[in-house]
Amino acid sequence: MAQSDSFAAVDIGSNSFHMVIARLEHGELKVIDRIKEMVRLAAGLSVDGGISPLARNRAILTLAQFGQRLRDLPSANVRAVATNTVRRLRSPQAFLLAAETALGHPIEVISGFEEARLIYQGVARALPTSERKRLVIDIGGGSTEFILGVGLKPLELESMQLGCSLMTEKHFPDGKLSEKRWHDARLSVEAELQLLLSRYQRPAWDEVIGSSGTIKATAHLLECNGIVAEGISRAGIEWLRQSLLRAGHIDLVELPGLAAERRPVYPGGLLVLDAAFDLLGIEHMRVSDSALREGVLFDLLGRNDLSDPRDAAVAALAARHGVDRAQAKRVEDTAMMIFEQVSAAWLLDEDDQLWLTLAARAHEIGLSISHHHHQQHGAYLAEHSDLAGFSHHEQALFAALIRSQRRGTSKKHYAELPARLAQPGLKLAVILRLSVLLHRARSAEPLPEISLRATLKQLHLGIPKRWLDAHPLTRTELLSERKSISDLGVSLLLV
Repeated sequence: MAQSDSFAAVDIGSNSFHMVIARLEHGELKVIDRIKEMVRLAAGLSVDGGISPLARNRAILTLAQFGQRLRDLPSANVRAVATNTVRRLRSPQAFLLAAETALGHPIEVISGFEEARLIYQGVARALPTSERKRLVIDIGGGSTEFILGVGLKPLELESMQLGCSLMTEKHFPDGKLSEKRWHDARLSVEAELQLLLSRYQRPAWDEVIGSSGTIKATAHLLECNGIVAEGISRAGIEWLRQSLLRAGHIDLVELPGLAAERRPVYPGGLLVLDAAFDLLGIEHMRVSDSALREGVLFDLLGRNDLSDPRDAAVAALAARHGVDRAQAKRVEDTAMMIFEQVSAAWLLDEDDQLWLTLAARAHEIGLSISHHHHQQHGAYLAEHSDLAGFSHHEQALFAALIRSQRRGTSKKHYAELPARLAQPGLKLAVILRLSVLLHRARSAEPLPEISLRATLKQLHLGIPKRWLDAHPLTRTELLSERKSISDLGVSLLLV
């Protein structure tokens, strides 16, 4: 396959794993292959965040199968994301190491906020252009996402721990179904959904669109049984609820159109849908065939098209915290100058350049809180803000770079990252520190010509002696900086 025209998205969900491959033709993505496997990863998750060997093995085997299909695609054209269940693992890195080896590509653990954003992108891009206000609901295995938006723009994003697997396990652990159990479970779900009332009730939306397994299965059941011709209605949900309760047990549910693999988790999904319809005043829901994986595909295409949402997210973060744009630009330009001279020796690539650029643009966000230890304040803001386009590990790297810009340094924040981010991250921290130091005076005066020569563990920095004599503070700080940079694994030599 050509590197530039084929793209793949892998969705490592709590209930199902999905892969979609599409080819870019005439500016549009044309799906050429799909694979779905019901892995039920959430069913193997223990209360303390452990994963059962059976669920782990199912997951690794499925990812190995996906990996075979992806073998001829370059990594730049593949994006794999993991959602709620992997987010809840006690030791996600142990699982991810085996999972990435099986798949042959990196796997990003995304936040609920990012999951909601990507779901909306997938759904909205599959719909005709419209200025109608949309409510998108996606019930997955581990979480349910609620998104309000207009056109391609999401306006409100919410992710809640109300997935079909979780709710079935919580409210019907022995499989028994009864009116009382359903009533009590509904009250519990409605209590969770109270958070949405002020923002998500009508007239906040003009139409409702549902996506993913539970909702698609519900629409299919209603159509197969002649209850609703298209979509999902309130009356249709009530008919399904009564059908489940008449069965009395999950194992005894026999509905034309209900797949055997869906049946063990379906009651929990219908429970969430039932509560959402009543609480938010929904009468009818359209159903979309597109969801998270399609959103990942469009997002991946955007990254390759230089419309990366991470750029906009960091720009908004910097603006929100009043970053001095002129100073940030000075630091960024110097960082790019250093990067160009050392990238080959330090094995840094375009992805690494992006992280350095973003960190330079936002490195002073912590000043909005206090100058004292502003690098630590900035790292906290970077790590805990909702940033579109970022995975958990990417956001952790972004925060680590901001934390490492000045004062003491530590490798511990990088040790928690996968090697593909940690190893270049340490080198990027060196570049950012030097760039910040060289512009401490916050002056528009241009820097002199600076020469750099790098080996894997050394950096030779050449600055004209006359300029250093005229800038004694910079000279002193460069001399003292050698200790901090050595803590990052690089020896700084002034020549």
